[in-house]
Amino acid sequence: MTLKLPFYRLNQSKALEFERLTVVNTEIANDLLCVDKKERKKLTSAAFRHVEIGSMWINQTIRNTNTKTKVKHFKRMWLEVNNQGFEIVKSGELYTVCFCLYRGRKGRIPLSIHGASHSQVLNKIIQGTANLGSLKLCKSKKGIWYALVSVSMEVPDAISVEHWIGVDRGQNNIAVAALPKGFGKFWKGGRVKGLRRQFQRTRAQLQSAKQFKEVKRLEQRERRIMTHINHVISKQLVQFAQDFGMGLRFEDLSGCRQTMRQHKKTKSDAANNRDSWAFYQLELFTRYKAIRYGVPVESVPAPYTSKSDHRNGVIGKRNGDWFKGFDGYRCNADWNASQNIGQWLGFSCPLNLWRYRATLRYQTAATAMVAADVEGGVDSSPFN
Repeated sequence: MTLKLPFYRLNQSKALEFERLTVVNTEIANDLLCVDKKERKKLTSAAFRHVEIGSMWINQTIRNTNTKTKVKHFKRMWLEVNNQGFEIVKSGELYTVCFCLYRGRKGRIPLSIHGASHSQVLNKIIQGTANLGSLKLCKSKKGIWYALVSVSMEVPDAISVEHWIGVDRGQNNIAVAALPKGFGKFWKGGRVKGLRRQFQRTRAQLQSAKQFKEVKRLEQRERRIMTHINHVISKQLVQFAQDFGMGLRFEDLSGCRQTMRQHKKTKSDAANNRDSWAFYQLELFTRYKAIRYGVPVESVPAPYTSKSDHRNGVIGKRNGDWFKGFDGYRCNADWNASQNIGQWLGFSCPLNLWRYRATLRYQTAATAMVAADVEGGVDSSPFN
């Protein structure tokens, strides 16, 4: 994992010095691009003795440049060093990073951390139970300097669970997590829909005014907001599973953009266009957070999870936010889908739905998700 830690009360002189040395480092990287690739691989920091940046930083710049085989020019090459060139220590209540940016001069700069998520990892680094990777100094568009510290550590094996929490993803509700035969936790999507429509209107106005740079900036801002929302939801999903000692089950939505049909009117609305929703990102964030805490995560096939009754697996009708069973039973459609995902065991699908005889209309067995051979079942795709 990589910790993004802002420097604590970084004074202006150090910020300007970081900026100046980044420019020098970028010039070194661009000079290396002019050297033949075979000769470039033989170079070391000895060829840049005239540069004031430390040798370990120069060597890392050479390695980073050699890995970029197709780059013709670097706009910016951030300063980076491996784990031999820095250390993390704790001074009082502050965590500080110590490194030699210049040749023969060592500095110590305090870091601003989030106590709930960063202090635990930093304590493991100091105790030696976690291994440091590399340190990179970078600046955000707002002018804030960060220390990007990569860390590797041992994580517990996934716990053995008997019950699973099903997670249904959608647009009206970004995620719905339901306990087996119990209540569900909803993350509403109304605010996200409003944001997407607002950004869509603003982009349309800027495009008509030929302000393409501003359009790109807004797209990046929208992406950052959605990423933050997915981070928050994924963290709460993992905590929800921890509280009840269960695993998480997602429906496998791979290829859904090719299989789900959408009208042109639907696709023109950013709030309802499925192509713009980050379903996979939410699952990806949840998976790597769950690994850290030993929470198992599985994916199950998606067909019929939204159309079947969670009580008996019989096909029903979904109308907007509501699901209606063949016997008149009604419940929230997303909650019903999350129940089906959580209790998935491998299902058979005899689809003999409705029969008509003259004016008499009656229903026969319409089970689409009834469990088949539960004792010998396996968690995999059902047979055709």
